[in-house]
Amino acid sequence: MAGIVIEHVSRSFGTVRAIDDVSLAIEDRELFTLLGPSGCGKTTLLRMIAGFTELETGQVRFGDKRIDQLPPHRRNTGMVFQNYAVFPNLTVGNNVAYGLRARKLAPAQIAPRVTQALRLVRLEGYDDRWPHQLSGGQLQRVAIARALVIEPAVLLLDEPLSNLDARLRVEMRTELRKLQQTLGITAIYVTHDQEEALSISDRIAVMRAGRFEQVGTPEEIYGRPKTPFVAEFMGTTNLLSGCIHAHCERGLLVEVKGVRLLVPNLPLAPGTAITFSLRPESLRLLAAGEAAPESSWSLPARVTAIEFLGPLTRVEAVAGSDFPLCSVVLGAQGVGLAVNDDVVLAYEPRQVSVFTS
Repeated sequence: MAGIVIEHVSRSFGTVRAIDDVSLAIEDRELFTLLGPSGCGKTTLLRMIAGFTELETGQVRFGDKRIDQLPPHRRNTGMVFQNYAVFPNLTVGNNVAYGLRARKLAPAQIAPRVTQALRLVRLEGYDDRWPHQLSGGQLQRVAIARALVIEPAVLLLDEPLSNLDARLRVEMRTELRKLQQTLGITAIYVTHDQEEALSISDRIAVMRAGRFEQVGTPEEIYGRPKTPFVAEFMGTTNLLSGCIHAHCERGLLVEVKGVRLLVPNLPLAPGTAITFSLRPESLRLLAAGEAAPESSWSLPARVTAIEFLGPLTRVEAVAGSDFPLCSVVLGAQGVGLAVNDDVVLAYEPRQVSVFTS
């Protein structure tokens, strides 16, 4: 197994800077996710690591070994593609054995390794089936087995679940994570699905325009975003802009459209413009007569829309004369609530992420 070091890597396509001088260290046995919208460079970076796209500048190392100057078949990586890339004219067993035969292993060595790879992905006994006889989830398992059978130092996964239905995606991502942990293999996972990234990753790099906006654990990326882009991309948020009104013992009072909110204390002068993020689930909807906790900040509001989502209810409200806020509460808390009801929203200031630049 091996850690991965990426140093000052760049790549352009014509006038488009697809990867812009990125550096990164991925730990041995880590599942690291490249996350971002379409066109941000995540797949290009993965293909550069695999050897399918050349570097313009920089280098890539697996452990102490520089690999960016090696052809793809000598980098000891296993690749799983979005569209499975399973050979339709080969049986499941022959698909999995393909990489071993290309490495000219003896048949006596190939058979037990194919059996073991299929066992890992719960397809034992499927050796003689044809791809057209399999479901989408089974096809993806074949692709994963084919990548694992060569015993790669690094497993590369390019949006491997995006062609599956929603329920199967959840099942497969859990299986992938368990498999990666069981094998103790270093893996790089590319996706545009925020929930997928949060659920399986040790760390995440959020990408934008060929660069890393933020690198951190799922908890850091979601709970403590460093930029407005990360805050908005990682799920729904109330992204607010206002001016610092005054300092107080508990933090900074910020005025947004005539409404004052409390955010964590920062060394900023009154009148300074700031942007901050307040997640909908951080806004607590107080019942009639219920007092807000002493540590929280509360503000009166009027309900403008209610959206029942099963286990959750999305409540849109307006504070003051023209200050919209979105809150998400457990389904039962939304029972009996109606448009135009007067409510009180409360939140803990420490849950606010402030961006000063």
